[in-house]
Amino acid sequence: AKGGDTCEYLLSSGRFLGEKVWQPHSCMMHKYKNSEAKNCLVDKHIVFIGDSRIRQLFYSFIKLINPHVKEEGNKHGNIPFEDKAASIKVDFLWYPEVNGSMRQRIKSWTEGSVAKPHIVVAGAATWSIKIHNGSNEALTQYKINITSIAPLLEKLAKSSDVYWVLQDPVYEDLLSESRKMITNEKIDAYNEAAVRILNSSSRNSKAKVKLFSVSKLIAQETIMQSADGLHLPESSRDTNAMILMNVYCNKIMKPIDGSCCQPLPPLTLIQKLAFCFFTLSIIGYLIISLIHRNNFRKNKSCTDLESGEEKKPAISTPNVSTLEMLLHSFCKLGLIMTYFYLCDRANLFMKENKFYTHSSFFIPIIYVLVLGVFFTENSKETKVLNREQTDEWKGWMQLVILIYHISGASTFMPVYMHIRVLVAAYLFQTGYGHFSYFWIKGDFGVYRVCQVLFRLNFLVIVLCIVMDRPYQFYYFVPLVTVWFMIIYATLAVWPQIVQKKANGNCLWHLGLLLKLICLLTCIYFLSYSQGAFEKIFSFWPLSKCFELNGNVYEWWFRWKLDRYVVFHGMLFAFIYLALQKRQMITEGKGDPLFSSRVSNILLVISVVAFLTYSIWASSCKNKTECNELHPSVSVVQILAFILIRNIPGYVRSVYSSFFAWFGKISLELFICQYHIWLAADTKGILVLIPGYPMFNILVSTFIFVCVAHEISQITNDLAQVVIPKDNSTLLKRLLCTAGFFSGLLLFSAVQDQSRH
Repeated sequence: AKGGDTCEYLLSSGRFLGEKVWQPHSCMMHKYKNSEAKNCLVDKHIVFIGDSRIRQLFYSFIKLINPHVKEEGNKHGNIPFEDKAASIKVDFLWYPEVNGSMRQRIKSWTEGSVAKPHIVVAGAATWSIKIHNGSNEALTQYKINITSIAPLLEKLAKSSDVYWVLQDPVYEDLLSESRKMITNEKIDAYNEAAVRILNSSSRNSKAKVKLFSVSKLIAQETIMQSADGLHLPESSRDTNAMILMNVYCNKIMKPIDGSCCQPLPPLTLIQKLAFCFFTLSIIGYLIISLIHRNNFRKNKSCTDLESGEEKKPAISTPNVSTLEMLLHSFCKLGLIMTYFYLCDRANLFMKENKFYTHSSFFIPIIYVLVLGVFFTENSKETKVLNREQTDEWKGWMQLVILIYHISGASTFMPVYMHIRVLVAAYLFQTGYGHFSYFWIKGDFGVYRVCQVLFRLNFLVIVLCIVMDRPYQFYYFVPLVTVWFMIIYATLAVWPQIVQKKANGNCLWHLGLLLKLICLLTCIYFLSYSQGAFEKIFSFWPLSKCFELNGNVYEWWFRWKLDRYVVFHGMLFAFIYLALQKRQMITEGKGDPLFSSRVSNILLVISVVAFLTYSIWASSCKNKTECNELHPSVSVVQILAFILIRNIPGYVRSVYSSFFAWFGKISLELFICQYHIWLAADTKGILVLIPGYPMFNILVSTFIFVCVAHEISQITNDLAQVVIPKDNSTLLKRLLCTAGFFSGLLLFSAVQDQSRH
């Protein structure tokens, strides 16, 4: 659906997702706040002209600018409204019939010297039906009058946005005796006349009077809640006002979650260069594949008849195969990025708003958990948090987070608080995993650092370029990247204390604990010194990575929300590895982790702690207050889960291969969901197959998972080639990478200047 078409859809079609949530066909509607409405309508003059139904719409519209307005104007007279601070004028003009008076008023706006309104919303018919007792003569006169007004509206539409509101149906059972002649049959006849005349008059003209027919659909669902059978209930007219605001303001304000009426964003210089790069990669791969195949045919090994041995092909292939592998990876990546762009930037596919219901979240969760348990297998290792177990943990957490995002469950506080623990658990694993590696292996080489940074950031950097998004937009990757660098710095800085060294002298353990205490002190200081934190990350070029909407507040908020959990992960790894070294835990197959008595006590404590945290999280009422406590207490449920999962020998000896498979691609799933499963940068849902919500979810999920798996493969393949083990080659690559990012910063600065 193209940008222009989404305007047509917004004005003419849609459905209710819940009692009061309107979903336009194919696009997303933004919920405008008062401040946004004022910013959009600054220095604008808006006119509502018509009967009491238009007056209702007028009041709902001005309440979007100032919610404290009271509906106390003269019911059968003109009502002015002005917001002097924003210089906004909105007028209601009482013209209950389409007649000479209305024509004269519209004509006055089309004459040169008079200031024209920026928006005109007009409509009337029920008074004509009522006054003339529903006679056919009145309908004929209405047709004559609207035919004389149509060219004037069309002329006005050249300089203003003009909307003709079609008549809503009535609820005949509730109509008073004086309105009984206003039937739905009559209303349909009047609407038909208005549509035919206004459409035929603008057929040959570029300027078009827009027909506001969506109100009819809304009224069909809600008019029975009307107080008098004629006027819409408040929630319905508020929806109509919000639709009007979206039609006019989306192209000005460009809200991420308001895809209706938004034009296609122009391609940036960096996007054009990326497009050229991927196109050349595809062409290069095809050429090399053809050359390679031809050489293979020519040099096909043939048997030497004299010796009976095979002759080897003369051509040497390693360089060709490396280049071919690189081009093959970029070729696949180019096609995948085209799909990303088409899904979330090109307005090719439809997008819809999320709508939360308990069933839309909990039913898929139960289904996925049952599937996971069904694929239970024996694990190769029985150590605490072994590779299969951590993959399984990442997998089920990622699936729960995906369901949380697509169902819009962030509006339900108990679910929100539990999801926060899952994000914290990811970071806990970051602390645990990287600490364990450095402590046991003692490998602080540049190769290891580059491998980790490449695997974490490759996809996000490509998406920043292709989708024109800042690095901080994909907040989780900057978070794990910074924490990895903090863990590395803490352990690599002098004195380097690793397990091998510490085993010789217990004092080294104290040295490491001192390092961890220093780290905790720094975290504590930064968490209570927003100014210092923002200064550090506001330095150029760091600011280019961590700014979102012109400041680093979002990065500060994300970092602060889980500030202690990585430290908790490091501390847990240190204690666990120390206990393991001193053989204070048993990790044999089927054996409990400690003695039976200690295991049972710890298990009971863990279950109680786990449930206590869940009860507290479920009773949370205030998101801000609960977020303040979360960094300190989230570790309780994480540790409780680890102990419940690892103390019983049997539970530790099995894992779910289903969850572990998803765990291996959890990072790619988390990032890819932004654009090819969700839409409008996670604010909505991608619609590949309109009209069939369940089938659409199945198809888009299948494609999304396949793409994430493929990107994981591409990242691993490229990591082997791009990051060599040889230090001198690696140094050259790092210099090339520095050059690449310098070029990116330069192009980004040029782009920013051209935008301003």
